[in-house]
Amino acid sequence: ALGKGSDLEKAFATTALVYSNSADPNGKLSKAGTKSLLQTQFGRFIQGQENKPKYQEIISTLDEEPESKIDFEDFMILLVSLALMSGLLQEIRNVKTTK
Repeated sequence: ALGKGSDLEKAFATTALVYSNSADPNGKLSKAGTKSLLQTQFGRFIQGQENKPKYQEIISTLDEEPESKIDFEDFMILLVSLALMSGLLQEIRNVKTTK
């Protein structure tokens, strides 16, 4: 899926691969592991969001019971939530309008 797919398919497959490489044998991540993965692999998306209430809510849920596990579906929801809170969409719009 990584070699022959569309850009969107490759992006999704890469996300699944990164998650899978970090997950336990049951295909789940601890909340602490999830937080660490987000900080190392999604840092540019979360940078500058530390004071946003929704960001604080997401991170606080990861800090509660850090050994609790989350599955891929919950991980993807976290990624989408954080991406939507970031300035990514506005940056893309700005690039498209300046070309």
